[in-house]
Amino acid sequence: MSDPRLGLSELDAVIAVARRASFRQAAIDLNVSTTALSSTIAKLEASLETRLFNRTTRSVAVTEAGRIFLEQVGPALQDLRAALDAVRSHNAGPSGTLRINAFASAARAALLPLVVEFLRHHPKVHIDLVTEGRLVDIVADGFDFGVRSASLVPSDMIVIPLGLPQRYAVVGTPAYFDQYGRPRTPPDLLNHRCVRVRLPNGAIFPWHFERDGEVTRLDVSGPLTLDEPSVVKAAVQESMGLGFFMEQDVRDEIEAGQFERVLEDWTPPRDKLCLYYPNRRNPSAAIKAFIALARANPPAKDGPA
Repeated sequence: MSDPRLGLSELDAVIAVARRASFRQAAIDLNVSTTALSSTIAKLEASLETRLFNRTTRSVAVTEAGRIFLEQVGPALQDLRAALDAVRSHNAGPSGTLRINAFASAARAALLPLVVEFLRHHPKVHIDLVTEGRLVDIVADGFDFGVRSASLVPSDMIVIPLGLPQRYAVVGTPAYFDQYGRPRTPPDLLNHRCVRVRLPNGAIFPWHFERDGEVTRLDVSGPLTLDEPSVVKAAVQESMGLGFFMEQDVRDEIEAGQFERVLEDWTPPRDKLCLYYPNRRNPSAAIKAFIALARANPPAKDGPA
């Protein structure tokens, strides 16, 4: 058996491939060639005499041995990076890289203003922000922070509230409503053209409604099923159908009169967004500074979203 001693590049490679389930996407994240990344993983597997990934021409999946490896390596790698960052920043202040995972809508609504302010105060820190729809284990996947709705945060994480409660919004163009009329209750949507959204796991996202304790989830139908929010918005702008968005993602279009909102009384405020992170023994100066800034900028009081 060859010596299985590992460097940070090998550990980063395993975590990136596992998170992306793709050598090509992981190589882009790591700024290396796909060939070089594949070679790194192959050499690591040879040294461990264990296959970490099952590969086909179309997919990459973590093996059971790979899962165990990731569960052990993820937290250890974060502790190691925190120790290195602590040494680097001992005299020079916060530096290094902070990795954050968030839903795209959460990043736009609540996280980006915090990131911008942080970087203005700490120019030696680099922030690597990954937006994706799926829920991830931020420790196993090598992230320092996550941003999710409060109900989706694991119970063992430390939580800092961000922003106002989120709300959904059903919108369409004035031209659409002139042609098809307005739904008055959620079941009316079953007779309307709706732009559906496919989630990263392949499921179709149901439309959620609630009023006076009555909860409704609808599998709407329509001419389009899309998986990219910007394309969904573009389709709604072309009057192809109604769209179901987070309110902050269409607020500008509503205020400009491009979209009109319906069923607003069926879309009450939901969970607040939260920044969350694990309890670490030796957090880096950058992590401490980011936490301090988040705590110093409490969310606005509840009000109209």
